Amino acid sequence: MRIAILIFDQLTALDAVGPYEVLSRLPGADLRFVAKEPGAKRTDTGALALSADLGLADLPDPEIVLVPGGEGNRPLLGDDEVLDWLRSAHETSAWTTSVCTGSLVLGAAGLLEGKRATSHWVYREALRAYGAEPVDARVVEDGKVVTAAGVSSGIDMALTLAARVAGDDVAKAIQLGIEYDPDPPFDAGAPHKATPELVELIRSLENAP
Repeated sequence: MRIAILIFDQLTALDAVGPYEVLSRLPGADLRFVAKEPGAKRTDTGALALSADLGLADLPDPEIVLVPGGEGNRPLLGDDEVLDWLRSAHETSAWTTSVCTGSLVLGAAGLLEGKRATSHWVYREALRAYGAEPVDARVVEDGKVVTAAGVSSGIDMALTLAARVAGDDVAKAIQLGIEYDPDPPFDAGAPHKATPELVELIRSLENAP
């Protein structure tokens, strides 16, 4: 199964690496990081780089395509080369997916028109501009389009996708293999659980479109 994760400078690392850890374990997976130009792409902290093996033209027909989030995807909202690749890949993909603000890129490519979708909570309402119906959920499936909310929810999305592709038992085995058994020290991982002060702090730190 050909899997393409689009990467770019200033992406959020876990948006790509979380799903990578799950999807790369699917039976028969051939997972590649792709970019406009092959080579290293620095994450939004600058301390980590991921390497794209292939350019977009080298993998025009992935069976699964995934777009992560991060400040660096904002220029992609108007990048015809990337958007055309996504449209073309979507025509033949089995699954078209995103994590966090990657859904904005799917929207800019016209792939969310009339669909239910999610994104990081700060940016979720921006999906309306692309004809999508924003949904407050960690993972949203609408046909073959699967979107995940912020950052860590990409792991949930990838496990959901693994179950659709290979069955629940395979997905459960992958979950066990990566020991994904969340037990966070604080119950503040969603706006309705956090204090208003924390919510406003995160809003002020995000560079919302």
